[in-house]
Amino acid sequence: MKTTYVVRELQREISAAARQFPVVVVTGARQTGKSTLLQHLFPDAEYLTLDDPLTRQAAREDPRTFLTRAPRLIIDEIQHLPELLPHIKIAVDADRRANGRFLLTGSQVFPLMAGLGESLAGRAAVYRLHPFSCAELGWQPVTAPDCFRRLFTGFYPEIAVHGADRNRFFASYVQTYLERDIRLLTAVHDLRLFQNVVDLLAARVGSLLNLSEIAKEAGVSFSTVQRWLSLLESTGLVFLLRPYSRNMTRRVVKTPKLYFGDTGLAAWLLRYPDPELLRCGPQSGAFFENLVVLECLKRKANLARNTELFFYRDSNRNEIDLVVETGASVTLVEIKQSATPRAEHFSTLSRLLPLFSKVRGYVAAPIAKEEPFSASLSAIPWHTLAARVL
Repeated sequence: MKTTYVVRELQREISAAARQFPVVVVTGARQTGKSTLLQHLFPDAEYLTLDDPLTRQAAREDPRTFLTRAPRLIIDEIQHLPELLPHIKIAVDADRRANGRFLLTGSQVFPLMAGLGESLAGRAAVYRLHPFSCAELGWQPVTAPDCFRRLFTGFYPEIAVHGADRNRFFASYVQTYLERDIRLLTAVHDLRLFQNVVDLLAARVGSLLNLSEIAKEAGVSFSTVQRWLSLLESTGLVFLLRPYSRNMTRRVVKTPKLYFGDTGLAAWLLRYPDPELLRCGPQSGAFFENLVVLECLKRKANLARNTELFFYRDSNRNEIDLVVETGASVTLVEIKQSATPRAEHFSTLSRLLPLFSKVRGYVAAPIAKEEPFSASLSAIPWHTLAARVL
């Protein structure tokens, strides 16, 4: 049976990098489609996965022969054998004209980046692949129920494209993540405690991160939660949005906000049985915000935009959900679940707009078309935000 392939926004960047660099590395969470993407773009390459113990053994015992099996190699899950990276460096330096020769994937970013920095600096282009974006799926929801149906399901390829059962997929995904990634990366002896922390984080999507509170509730030390959060970031399960503080006269908060890399996974961890209960529940606004911010993060990564994403909150509790900074230009975004934008939704934007130069403000909401509010403020369909500001 022919497998459905959905074009990824990142593939143009990867193709260009393979013409310029001898090594291209695609990182990201498990099951985001890294190896599928590389095999589609480079059908002439030989595919090898270091998830396979026999392949891993062959690479360890005779790396030189392993790396010359074909003119172009896709080596999947390179983090399983970081000692292979110096041998890739030697092979690259022997023939610097052979661009796109080694195409690597890795699910664990921090260990992988450490090895790349030591062995392949200046020789490798590195990208991060997220689960599908709305644009990649051709999905343009208007109503809130439509948004929450997709938000609840999530954006991993197996579910979004191939129709895998949501509950079975996420149960298997979390089990594999705990057993293979977490045990492999660090000495986490009590996986039950670790998963409890993950569940507590899922309950705080879109919130300021309070590690002390989480540590107390989970019954572990502050330093343990800090270390585990770094693991979750490195493996792509969560990401942190930093506060904006450049050239501002007001004191701003220093604490980041927490989001999940896939809203479907966060909803599954919180055991929501259906999208309607999530939409009508107390966390609906936070999940919708997670969805919108995530779309911007994906577009920034997929198109390699030189743009920074922040949120803003000052000591007077003035808060802007998303600040997009591109050079000297700034876009302020409030994310509202309401399908009826009102004047009160623009009040914080109107107050804070004068603090910025070259600024534009939007309310991103589940509406069908743009609704101007003033010369520099308007409400827009949320799914158009990423393309508009990035």
